[in-house]
This record gives sequence, C-alpha cells and structure tokens, in this order.
Amino acid sequence: MRQPPREREVTVRSADGSPIHAEVYGEEGRPAIVLAHGWTCSLRFWAAQLADLAVDHRVIAYDQRGHGRTPAPSGSAGYSTDTLADDLEAVLAATLGPGERAVVAGHSMGGMTIMAAAPRPVFREHAAAVLLCNTASSRLDFHTRIVPMRAGRLRTALTRRIFAAPLPLGPVTPLSKRLLRYGTMGAGAAPERVAECARIVQACPSPVRIGWAHVLGALDLEAETRELTVPTAVMSGGEDRLTPPGQGRSLAAALPDRVSLTVLTGVGHMAPVEAPEAVTAAIRELSATYLATGAEGATA
Repeated sequence: MRQPPREREVTVRSADGSPIHAEVYGEEGRPAIVLAHGWTCSLRFWAAQLADLAVDHRVIAYDQRGHGRTPAPSGSAGYSTDTLADDLEAVLAATLGPGERAVVAGHSMGGMTIMAAAPRPVFREHAAAVLLCNTASSRLDFHTRIVPMRAGRLRTALTRRIFAAPLPLGPVTPLSKRLLRYGTMGAGAAPERVAECARIVQACPSPVRIGWAHVLGALDLEAETRELTVPTAVMSGGEDRLTPPGQGRSLAAALPDRVSLTVLTGVGHMAPVEAPEAVTAAIRELSATYLATGAEGATA
C-alpha cells in the first residue's frame, strides 16, 4: 500500500475538549475531501486514497477516538454516536474555512459517523456530497453474517459476544490473517492487502474495540439518515459479512438524495483497501460533480 508524504498534523479539540488527531494532505485552495475511517482502523486505512487524491485535492483524514493517535475516551460516556458526530464536526470546523465545502467519505463506523452528524449545523455547512462505504444505519448485530448460521436471536447473541470479546486481536500471524480475511475481506483479497489490514486492525487496543462494539451493537441512526440531505453515494462489498449488501440497499433506499448504489463483486468489508481504485474513483466523481467551480453547493 502506498504511503503518501504527510503534509501537516492538526490537533483538533472536540466539543468535550478531547484531542482528535488529524492530518492534512495536498495544497491549500484545492477541492477538499474529508475521510472518516471505521471501527478498529485508523487514518492509515486510507493510504491508497490519500496518495492518489492528494495530487490534486486537499485531503483531511483523522483518527477516531481510541484509534491511531487519538486518545481513548476517558469513560463510557465517550463511546456514543453523538461523540462521533461531535468529533467530525470539530474536524470540519478546524480544517475548512467558513462556508468551504468538501466531499465527506466514511467507511464502516466512519459512515455511521456521517449519518450521526447529518442533522448538525457544522456538517450541513461544510458537506457538499457524501460517500458511505461498507456501512449501515441500524441493527448491525442482527444483520452481520460473521457467524455462519441463520439470522435470529442466537446468531445475534453470538455476534455480540464475538464483537465484545476481551481477547486481543494481535499479533499478526498466519492464523490471525486467515481469521481477518474470513471476517472482513473477500476470498480473493490480495495477501499484501490482508496483511496491511491486519497490521492496522490488530493495533487497536481491546478496550477501545469493545467500547465501540457496544455502540455498534445498539446502533439506530435511521432518523438521522433521513436528514442526510446532501447528494450521497453508497458502496457495498458483495462479500461483506459485517455490513452485507442488503444493508447497503436499505440504506440507499432511505436516503433523501441518493446519487448511486454500487455493489463491488468479490469485495468484502474493507473496500478502500481491497478495491482502492473503485473507492477513489467514486470520491473523485463526487468531487468533480459537486465541488467544481459553479456546481450547485460548491465554493467558488
């Protein structure tokens, strides 16, 4: 996976004073893109997109609470979809100028972050268009197909136990990579991409993973999703077990302004790493359409 040169680091203060680590790539004055990563990942998850998009965009990526270089919440109150929305709003306010608009892309929990922030005034000021990738708005523990059995109360209970298991995910070994591939990636994922995902995911501390697992298990953002009124593209993986394509279709149907629904054949939950060209192309298309000078909602 390509590693882009780091342009500059920014420490953002969220609504409760918590520090959020962000990085900005590319030159000032270029169309802006903001990237929100998923559960157990970090901004390094977007390495392929950062390397490609920073050539002609200004790209902002940040570490969610407890991930990467952002400290973990100090208590259980720090784990909530409201907190996720607070943090995204803080990043937008700190890195974009007044009235400046951006394409905001979120993967998995990053997509949920966007949905949680949809009714917020800062989000509405700055979001020109959205990409929701491998994500869902509700009932994650019911629909997830990590446990290979028919949907029902037993599968849901077992899924919750797996999500919140206290055992560490690391170190990176052949066995842990096989388990990661089964749970989060398509069968045809390239070995080097499986290894890269394993290094990122297994760096997430177990208490952080468990804290956010409880939030995801109780997820209900259907009302907020109906307030996501900016043009929104949805992308799912055809082999995604965590947020199966059916959830992507339901999400797309609920959006007020859906511009596209794409299901990537053979791809699992980690589309930005498994199919980086497709994800980058979707972000570029949104930028070209909604951030070009003179386009509706764009900044001149």
